[in-house]
Amino acid sequence: MKIVDVRIEESILPKKDKDWKFALAANPATEGWIVAIRAEDGTIGYGYASTMNHYGAPHEAVKGALDRLSKRLIGRDSRQIAAIMDDLDAAMLGNNQAKSGIDCALHDLLARRLGVPICDLFGGAAVREFPSLRILPIKSPADMAKNARMLADKGVRHFKIKVHGEVDEDVARVKAIRAEVGPDAHLTIDANQSYAPKDAIRALTLMADSRIDLAEQPVHASDLIGLKAVTQAVPITVEADEAAYSLDQVMILVRERIVDAISLKITKLGGLRKTYAAAQICAAGGVRYRMGAHVGPMLLAAHAMQLAAALPGIWYASELTEFDGLAEDRWEGLKLIDGVLHHGDAIGCGVTPKATAAPDRRKSA
Repeated sequence: MKIVDVRIEESILPKKDKDWKFALAANPATEGWIVAIRAEDGTIGYGYASTMNHYGAPHEAVKGALDRLSKRLIGRDSRQIAAIMDDLDAAMLGNNQAKSGIDCALHDLLARRLGVPICDLFGGAAVREFPSLRILPIKSPADMAKNARMLADKGVRHFKIKVHGEVDEDVARVKAIRAEVGPDAHLTIDANQSYAPKDAIRALTLMADSRIDLAEQPVHASDLIGLKAVTQAVPITVEADEAAYSLDQVMILVRERIVDAISLKITKLGGLRKTYAAAQICAAGGVRYRMGAHVGPMLLAAHAMQLAAALPGIWYASELTEFDGLAEDRWEGLKLIDGVLHHGDAIGCGVTPKATAAPDRRKSA
């Protein structure tokens, strides 16, 4: 079934929290690009290409890559996803965020034509329920504890505490949140590369008393020696995120036992196929994995959940519900109940555009 049209639409969606920030930037809105691929029978598959500055993928650069890559799709057999994505890799180095949008749209298109959920293309659903790990953006300890309480009241039991490298302040944030949500909640921290290795060891040692389940990317992504030193020194599970930006890098992290776990994201790894491959590398090497923060509209979360459903080895709560923090979203179809995302049997990625949604800022190509 030949591809006859590819459309790229801008998506800029404001967050409910206008002061949302993490260690690397302030993000009052979620930015990206919707990829819509249409086959000759009229079936359309949708994907989302994230704008991710801290992964070297600024907004207009992702659009430029999509424009170039999409031209290579016209006339191709939409079922030949592996061949198409290999061709795109040969044509352009990197640009995983753009490639992810195309990969997801192709899988959505195929699944919709077959009348099955995307997870069936990866062996079927082994997991049906996904507890939410929700992000607490950087604020004062008291304000972060207040935000944790609001999420807890909605059924969330897993919290990711954003920290920014100031050890005493970060430890205070963790203590305040633990005091607010109680002993049964699950806490993680994400430094987004903001610690030096010795500071990371000191901070995590102090945070251990607050029962932190995992620490995500405590040191710079390029400092693999420092990352391994932190992993070996602290009693908390250490997880790579920014350092796991490609299949090659995932292989190094696993082979060298640099971390205990890896945060998998379809956006940074280039789509569903490569993320599935990364999960198999982790499983073969005895390194834990889960689905990391898929920050974007419900469309992005839907694709990530479809893949997660086919990965029974996921060890911890995944970050698939950040769409709940958007002030608006043009997609619908996912079922989030008491902090748990539920996988159904809807075809394709499981979501569709809202017929009456107020349009986001977008432009076609």
